[in-house]
Amino acid sequence: MNNIKLVATDLDGTFLKNDRTISKKNLEALRILGEKDIVRVVATGRNLKKVHEVIPPDIPFDYIVYSSGAGVFNWKEQKEMFHRNIIQSSAQKLLKYFIQRGISFHAFFPAPGNHNHWYFRSDNSCGEFEKYFDFNKAYSYELKPNKLPETELCQFLVIIKEDKYRFEKLKTEIEAICEHIRVIRTSSPITAGYIWIEIFHQSVSKGNGVKHICDLLGIGQKQTLGIGNDFNDLDLLGFTQHSFFTANAPSELKEIYPHAPSNENDAFAHVIQPIVL
Repeated sequence: MNNIKLVATDLDGTFLKNDRTISKKNLEALRILGEKDIVRVVATGRNLKKVHEVIPPDIPFDYIVYSSGAGVFNWKEQKEMFHRNIIQSSAQKLLKYFIQRGISFHAFFPAPGNHNHWYFRSDNSCGEFEKYFDFNKAYSYELKPNKLPETELCQFLVIIKEDKYRFEKLKTEIEAICEHIRVIRTSSPITAGYIWIEIFHQSVSKGNGVKHICDLLGIGQKQTLGIGNDFNDLDLLGFTQHSFFTANAPSELKEIYPHAPSNENDAFAHVIQPIVL
């Protein structure tokens, strides 16, 4: 790990503590990486607005890969660099599919304004759907089935109770609707026992977002390090040469990559220690 030029970290459950604060050790680790001219990247499922809620402007990151790779943002210059949305024809097919199936969902405006979203509440909506709605209702607009938005969309969110077999079945069905999308699984950051099913353009992933930055800066894949804690970090860690899961990752993921301490115990600072010594 002597030639690392870029370090990418997930936020929730990885870089941030459970109370969404940043530990002194992690902040110091970021500062030292900057002194060594190592590029510091956030790769998160959060949209840009939600990134700003937990990362103040003076925190020394260089780039933000947001919404699981739907966009890339230059943190130093506070400038949008890149985004990828679901094309309109695919978005229409997905909207009709979920409505016809009676599946509650959120459909997000095109990035980078994808903190705004439409919602469709079926008779079978779960408590987790309502919690998410309550947290985000200031940016929510009720979807009218007889007047669907005619636009690209950044992503869809469907929430189900923890059931990997149901997830795999839905994933297969959804990806068969159109060829330009992909389905990502992540654990609910609100309530344990729920799966968040996120649907994006087929090229969207945290790994591709980091690759975009590497290509721009002339950094080779073998010069990268990544750290995450959940299913939606698999694309990131599949791209980075040196990859780590935190101790608080789901048990079925822990054997894929080397372990780091938990997010409560300065996982980020621990992982990059060999670089900065």
